[in-house]
Amino acid sequence: MIWRLFSVALIAWVLGFALFTVALPRPAPDGLVTDAVVVPTGAPGRIDRGLAVVRAGKAKRMLVTGVDPDVRPGELAVAYKVPARVFACCVDLGHEAVDTRSNADETADWVRAHGYGTVRLVTSDWHMARAALELRHALDDRVEVIADPVPGTPRFGILFDEYNKYLVRRVVLWLGLGV
Repeated sequence: MIWRLFSVALIAWVLGFALFTVALPRPAPDGLVTDAVVVPTGAPGRIDRGLAVVRAGKAKRMLVTGVDPDVRPGELAVAYKVPARVFACCVDLGHEAVDTRSNADETADWVRAHGYGTVRLVTSDWHMARAALELRHALDDRVEVIADPVPGTPRFGILFDEYNKYLVRRVVLWLGLGV
């Protein structure tokens, strides 16, 4: 009986992992407009995508969460070849977050402070499931989170780790153990 349960669990995990790897989410439609865009630091393309959304007028403001405390807006403006005025008017840097869960908490505080109702989450396609799970958990149900993943080419190890982190966090929240 134990072996059967173990076998069923293993098959479910393998099938879930296969689905996770082949069904990575696609970017949001170009015409989509949200109140805000949030970008956790990490893989390439995230900040570029968020800045493109803001510059196109598809969001009022952007939060880059998980930024090193020594980084200043002017440095990012130069690095991303964006006028400093864009950062001055429309980009906030969050320096408190150190992981996906604290990115969500930092973002939730920022969203509440600005009273936003729709938030575009820009992160890597392989990271989107867990990042969106954490953000939806941290936010009020009245705030709509719209996934806008940046396509990537993650290695097997990254997908393996991310899938397992997602499963663990999902179970923790399902059991009511996560705050």
